[in-house]
Amino acid sequence: MKKLMSLILVLLLAVGMMAGCAKAPEPVEEKAVDQAEAPAQEAEAEEPAQEEAVAEGTSIILSTTTSTENSGLLAYILPDFTEKTGIEVKVVAVGTGKALQMGRDGEADVLLVHAKPSEEEFVAEGHSAARFDVMYNDFVILGPKDDPAGLKEDASEIVPAFEKLYASEFSFVSRGDDSGTHKKEKSLWAAAGIEPEGDKYISAGKGMGDVIQMTDELQAYTMSDRATYLSMSDNLDLNVIVEGDPILFNQYGVMAVNPDKNDAINSAGAQAFIDWILSSETQELISGFGVEKFGQPLFVPNANL
Repeated sequence: MKKLMSLILVLLLAVGMMAGCAKAPEPVEEKAVDQAEAPAQEAEAEEPAQEEAVAEGTSIILSTTTSTENSGLLAYILPDFTEKTGIEVKVVAVGTGKALQMGRDGEADVLLVHAKPSEEEFVAEGHSAARFDVMYNDFVILGPKDDPAGLKEDASEIVPAFEKLYASEFSFVSRGDDSGTHKKEKSLWAAAGIEPEGDKYISAGKGMGDVIQMTDELQAYTMSDRATYLSMSDNLDLNVIVEGDPILFNQYGVMAVNPDKNDAINSAGAQAFIDWILSSETQELISGFGVEKFGQPLFVPNANL
């Protein structure tokens, strides 16, 4: 009898141990679930940092007029943009007409140009959602220091000066490149009722800096934005001959290219550039460019006006 009772106790103990072993995996399963969820949570926490790193490694293509590069403005302000955003700016400096065409063709992310009617047409055609004023300066007529054509007699009125110049024997060097400067020049000849032609009218098809150099070598006349002239003036035998006519006002604008054109367009980078150049800090940076050397800013910011 005693042996039977001992056998029963042993069996009960064995069953209890087996039951306890059957329940043991439950905590292990919970722990396994926790460990599986933890990496996912950590990955989610790391995503913003990874996205930020990707953003900092990107670049944008800025298609702009030669005056912003020739004057030295871009070299002065763009390091600030890259420092603040981590975005590299690849500058393509061409005439405004070419810059706008690059936008139409989806070959640039953002444009900084100076031919407002053409820019507004660009937006109206759907190539950009909006255009914003950034800064301005003015156009001037440059010529030999002794002004052999006598344009200084009409030093503040551009149309009479163009009429006198065309009637003289002296040459005029035109950008001839559909730039903002060239567009303005053509409008002034039209206002004077003149269609320039002949050997005296030299169509260079070059950027502003090259045209100024050519004009200096020929001791001829040309039209330039003031900023590019001032940045080169130490090495020129040219003076500002005609200036101050309100029609010579020169406004610059910025536009992001429509990202629907192709998948390569960096719309986020373009918007970051626009936000930056329109900011009060960058506008102040622009206002200081050239003041120390020339006693005046080469560009006057007006994004916040």
